[in-house]
Amino acid sequence: MNISKSAGGFLKKLVTEKIIYLVLLALIIVIICIEPRFLSIINFSNILAQSSTRIIIALGAGMVLMVRGCDLSTGRMIGLAAVISASLLQDVNYAYRMYQNLPKLPIIVPLFLVMALCALLGMISGVCVAKLKVPPIIATLAMQLVLYGTSSIYFDREPYGAQPIGGITTELTQLCTRGIKIGTFRLPYLTIIAIVMILVMWILWNKTKFGKYMYAVGGNPNAAQVSGVNVNKILIATYALAAVMYAIASVLEVGRIGSASNTTGNSYEMDAIASCVVGGVSMSGGIGTVGGIVTGVLIFTVINYGLSFIGVNMYWQYIVKGLIILLAVIVDMRKFAKRK
Repeated sequence: MNISKSAGGFLKKLVTEKIIYLVLLALIIVIICIEPRFLSIINFSNILAQSSTRIIIALGAGMVLMVRGCDLSTGRMIGLAAVISASLLQDVNYAYRMYQNLPKLPIIVPLFLVMALCALLGMISGVCVAKLKVPPIIATLAMQLVLYGTSSIYFDREPYGAQPIGGITTELTQLCTRGIKIGTFRLPYLTIIAIVMILVMWILWNKTKFGKYMYAVGGNPNAAQVSGVNVNKILIATYALAAVMYAIASVLEVGRIGSASNTTGNSYEMDAIASCVVGGVSMSGGIGTVGGIVTGVLIFTVINYGLSFIGVNMYWQYIVKGLIILLAVIVDMRKFAKRK
């Protein structure tokens, strides 16, 4: 009798805590059953390429969630960084260059420029949250609107008006669209860059004082403050570092897509937050891993790519993604209630 109850309790706990994974697994199985070609090596390579920039974005968004924040400005910050970097990385022979007299710049120059800009913008959000005690959702929502207006002004101007910024230098586009051939499989360069960023973030989260303090602030900011942690400093630094990750991803997205506009990055914050929550990052802060975030992004990318592959209408895809996000948050809140 006790064994039966124990087994039943274990099964109930497994279903309750892992239901999101079970639902996603069932959805993937349905996609495969409808279209078995989805399992091809080419599709796997494409999924890795699409996941790579999203992983970098989600790692930044995950840092903010870890300290009990929520960054709604992610997508628009990527959009601003994308239009700026794209305008500086156009081929010198492209007829519609934004800056006709600008000499050819190495990729690293626009990259560092947008990294510095985004770090500053992230710091502003962090100061609003840490010093001015503005709720993270409000602070980053305000920043989202400011960033969209700024990127639109920058994008929609003479002499060419609101048309996509194209003609991106081949050095960047080749880096972001090609890969290493391993038999019939192609490992995208983007994936290699993402792996490097994953390792860097894993070290930051797990082997540094900053990572330790980030977990402490997310777990209990008052206890962290009493223990000598400068909570405000950690919050500001977290928002700034997350923004740097968005900047890196924005340049890679420009190279992958081959252009940029003021709509680049639109709704990326929702995918990033959803991937983090699906990957085990708690909305209540203090709980999460780099590996979990990577897993969440891969799962979401497989779902997105799979639904498109079998021809599901884009509007239905939004509905599915919304339901997944809602389910993931419900599961997370139930876990948090049990911990209390």
